[in-house]
Amino acid sequence: MKAVWGGKTIAESDQTIVVEGNHYFPLESVNRKYLKASDTTSICHWKGKANYYDLKVEGKTNKDAVWYYAEPTKAGSMVKNRVAFWNGVEVKE
Repeated sequence: MKAVWGGKTIAESDQTIVVEGNHYFPLESVNRKYLKASDTTSICHWKGKANYYDLKVEGKTNKDAVWYYAEPTKAGSMVKNRVAFWNGVEVKE
């Protein structure tokens, strides 16, 4: 699977897991040069507190397009050390 935005491959892995329809990529499969930490957080009722990254590609920003659970709940432990994408990021084979 690949996550692509702004014409760049942000992540690529054959080890994604699908949770609630979203592909979660292993953190080591992400090209971190495109990530910028965001202060945004949200709460999932069963995975816990989500944190976000903005994507920065060739001068363009996609705010909060990447999310992850730094300390997921026990029920959400499968997403530990993984990220997922939305907000226009294309996830494809």
